[in-house]
Amino acid sequence: MKLASYYRQAEPSFGVVVGNRVFDVPQHWPDGPRNLLEVLRIGPEAIGRIRRLLGDSSAQTLELADVSLRAPIPDPPKLLGLAVNYVEHHRECNRGQDLPDNPRRHTSPRPFLMPGTAVADPGAQIPWPAYSRQIDYEVELAVVIGRECHEMTPEQAAEAIAGYTIANDISARSVTHAQGRAVRPKDDFFDWLHGKGADGFCPMGPWMVTADEIGDPMNLCIQCRVNGELRQDANTRMMIFNVWELVAFCGRLMTLLPGDIIATGTPSGVGMASGRLLAGGDVIACRIEKIGELVNTLGPPPDDFYTPCQPSEA
Repeated sequence: MKLASYYRQAEPSFGVVVGNRVFDVPQHWPDGPRNLLEVLRIGPEAIGRIRRLLGDSSAQTLELADVSLRAPIPDPPKLLGLAVNYVEHHRECNRGQDLPDNPRRHTSPRPFLMPGTAVADPGAQIPWPAYSRQIDYEVELAVVIGRECHEMTPEQAAEAIAGYTIANDISARSVTHAQGRAVRPKDDFFDWLHGKGADGFCPMGPWMVTADEIGDPMNLCIQCRVNGELRQDANTRMMIFNVWELVAFCGRLMTLLPGDIIATGTPSGVGMASGRLLAGGDVIACRIEKIGELVNTLGPPPDDFYTPCQPSEA
């Protein structure tokens, strides 16, 4: 099933997307869950109930065009990203050393946390933060956790995945508040908080596709276009660590909860590598096979960029 969150007549709701129509779940289950996060917290019985309601041939549906799509889980309990989970992306970043011949054996996943305020809806304009002049795109397959889990094997992790969606892991490649300041030891690496945590920096959608409908998540075409031009073109089988390994790894670091999102890394072709970073008004279209397309526009740069700790702030 394609499970979507949306606004219907300015009120939040959720449902199942079937073609160009939407089966609105609260309309047919008035005393049921109010949103998709509650569905995941209830568990498989809620998904089963929705499937049965959807199977009623007399069920009324809405035009997809009549609702305003939101991120599938607009307020995830946790939002994690994976750094450099494709070999070619590692190489294009020119990190000073290549990966070992067998990175799955000789390296480990590099997850990082993002704030919930980074989530943005399909079609939303991505705000340009006032602390960076360089903004980049990164298409990623995102995993939606379906049940609480901790310290599991990759095989067990597969059972904890409710579904998948698309994430555009927008990145600030520079920070204005580092300019003219002394370099401190260990400051010369990419800053995940500044680089990934800005408001609206993680658009997601257009919906969540349940794991059973995706089948094998490790053989999906994944692409990103900027203003119609193909920039990223790969397959999820090119990941260093597969989705089950990533979920199991993150579940060793912290307890995963229903509705948690894990973005699994981006393939090569990002703007930083070619010097073709985003400009205000650029349209970024991220597409993943069996899921769909997520389209967002980068907003204009600010009139003034942020410089911290000025005398007037003292």
